[in-house]
Amino acid sequence: MKPGDIELLRGIAVVEDGLDPESLAGKLGWRSRDAGVWPGVLSRLRMEGFVEDVYESNSYHGYRLTEKARAVIDGAPSISGGTQHDEQLEVPDDLFRDISGHDEVKELLRASLLALRPVHVLLTGPPALAKSLFLWDIERTGGSRALWLVGSAISKAGLWDMVAERRPRILLIDELDKVNAADTAALLSVMEGGRMVRAKKGREMDARVDVRVIAATNVEGRLSPELRSRFAIRRLSAYSREEFRLVVREVLVRREGVEPSAADEVARGLDSRTQDVRDAVRVARLAPGVGVGRAIELLIGGGGG
Repeated sequence: MKPGDIELLRGIAVVEDGLDPESLAGKLGWRSRDAGVWPGVLSRLRMEGFVEDVYESNSYHGYRLTEKARAVIDGAPSISGGTQHDEQLEVPDDLFRDISGHDEVKELLRASLLALRPVHVLLTGPPALAKSLFLWDIERTGGSRALWLVGSAISKAGLWDMVAERRPRILLIDELDKVNAADTAALLSVMEGGRMVRAKKGREMDARVDVRVIAATNVEGRLSPELRSRFAIRRLSAYSREEFRLVVREVLVRREGVEPSAADEVARGLDSRTQDVRDAVRVARLAPGVGVGRAIELLIGGGGG
């Protein structure tokens, strides 16, 4: 196991245990995005026997923790009552090397991660502008000190419980506009004074956390004025064609293990057809079986821009 894996498995368990048995995820297993686990990390956990497949189709791939994972969680000392990591976060100079452009956003995020007191940052703009890439890079660097949540998937486990259990230094929230009212209230409290208070009978909580929030949304207008006021908001602009090709190449080579020449072929094939790096990842994964050109036709359709 790698450092931080126990905390990661605990976070997944919170999501898994909070699923409604009658929901799709409750029946077919949670998706990687539900648990906030990067696919590469999930693949490693599967290989090490901590996660198993429950269901797979063209549109849904569900997972659950294995008995081995549950045994590790149950046998490890709990950190829920401990303190947060006190050491200064280390932010490498090349933290965002797989993201082209957005230099001021990179500078702002680095500064916020290194600040002695929390500065919360919200990335907004249309889909496919590297917002999730920024979160992924920060999660990889933060390790066990970073907690990734997806706004549409945290309502069952609850933001209170997940933050209290993991005690992260960095809270990463994708799809911020989909966070429910109760979790938004918790988030407002954490961002304003670093305090989480809950008076629900049998589940009382009064904890202090020193956490900085980095979030992303495609729909800023759905956020309350109170929530928006707690963030430094940066609106991302569209990639140039050259920037998109560079991003695709870096992501495929560094994250997907694709050969540089094959990554370049995917980037050229998608030029002017999409601004979504996820399309490039999907093409790269299909390409070994059907070829880059055919993969693009199947996923995006014929014809260029």
